[in-house]
Amino acid sequence: MPAPNQHITHNDEQLLQLMALDNRDAFTELYNRYWDKTFAAAYHRLDDEHEAEEVVQEVFLSIWQRRASLKLTHTVATYLSVAVKYKVINHLDRQYRKQQHLDELAFTSSETENSTILWLEEKELRERLDHSISLLPEKCRIVFLLSRDENKTYAEIATELDISQKTVEAHMSKALSSLRQSLGVSLPVLILLLS
Repeated sequence: MPAPNQHITHNDEQLLQLMALDNRDAFTELYNRYWDKTFAAAYHRLDDEHEAEEVVQEVFLSIWQRRASLKLTHTVATYLSVAVKYKVINHLDRQYRKQQHLDELAFTSSETENSTILWLEEKELRERLDHSISLLPEKCRIVFLLSRDENKTYAEIATELDISQKTVEAHMSKALSSLRQSLGVSLPVLILLLS
């Protein structure tokens, strides 16, 4: 008699369909399935672990934010490869402006990463998240809230604020990096908190 399937795996298309219905487990499965390859691709181009991790986080966050309308014409692997290349170009373009800030973050991240989740309940995390959002620079905070609370695309935000889409992406990257560092959480935890 065959053992019951305790871990049902889905193909990528099924995962995307489930994610469109706000299925967080499907997102986690997709994230776990492609994290290593996507990170390796980003790291190969950037040769910087922190930068590569940030690129991959932005790519997966974008997928989750657009889950309801995301239609891929190619495979998920192909989409991720192209998305990573695009994000890497953006990161390299502004790397020189961020390097000093990244060095400071790298110094403090190890102190906060291990202890935060162990001690904080979700409610307290959400309160800290709201507080951290309130501390973001004004433009950065406005862009972040338009994306999170009003589900606006980067293009829509750019039009509304009369700034370039690249500037919107830079604000979002800064906001996500700042929130992750201040809360000491991983991307999946942050995404669930933002949901």
